[in-house]
Amino acid sequence: MQTTSNFEQPNWLAHIVLMVGVLITAFPMYIALVASTLTTQDIAQAPMPLLPGGQGLSNYGTVLAQGLSGSSMSPPVSLMLFNSLMVALAITFGKIVVSILSAYAVVFFRFPLRQVFFWMIFITLMLPVEVRILPTYKVVSDLGMTNSFAGLTLPLIASATATLLLRQFFLTLPDELVEAAKMDGAGALRFFWDMVLPLSRTNIAALFVILFIYGWNQYLWPILIVTDNNLDTIVVGIKKMIGSGDTSTDWNLVMATTLLAMLPPALVVVLMQKWFVKGLVDTEK
Repeated sequence: MQTTSNFEQPNWLAHIVLMVGVLITAFPMYIALVASTLTTQDIAQAPMPLLPGGQGLSNYGTVLAQGLSGSSMSPPVSLMLFNSLMVALAITFGKIVVSILSAYAVVFFRFPLRQVFFWMIFITLMLPVEVRILPTYKVVSDLGMTNSFAGLTLPLIASATATLLLRQFFLTLPDELVEAAKMDGAGALRFFWDMVLPLSRTNIAALFVILFIYGWNQYLWPILIVTDNNLDTIVVGIKKMIGSGDTSTDWNLVMATTLLAMLPPALVVVLMQKWFVKGLVDTEK
């Protein structure tokens, strides 16, 4: 008697396409890794060697401790990584706190013009950052917050996107949950802390990944609000390390800095991948 297998044959074409896509995406990173282990003279060769050299430890040690040849325009990469980490964490936690409180108020409180306030928040999604950046700079400058971590982070902690996503999740919570909390004598703060916040963990985790990468990759606002090189973030620092005009560029040091700049967001994605995916696709509320 002939039996049939319940397992489908693998789709080799799809796997090949995916592998080709991975190779295309990973090849520039491999080139950056190789370049970070070479000398400036090796990179200037045509073609550049495709195998790692022996200057990797020296190059990484130089950028972490000194920056670009000790130039004042390029502070040590370790300092810029610290600045970026502080800015990214402040923006991330600030956006989550502000967004979850505003979404909670819009959904669970009844007050005049509630929907009007929500639509005012939502409309800001239609305004590009460039439209708002000049008045924002004017406010920050008048408050004397230029060249400070407060100036780097406070104007960026409001997020209409996060507010919208959390509001949509809060709307899925059953009314019976609210009524049960009222019958138990729980107030608004107790209900938020004991019920809403634990149920929002996966959504908060997904937002954390997105907002951390957003804060880490900030370029336009930091380069506008900061003139003190010691407050440079890593993205701004990489741009300053690239020479312009007749100025030569130590591409081996730039590539080493670039790879170091990729590590923190990559680690956040890898470590929180399970929570990130669950927060985006989980529909069992």
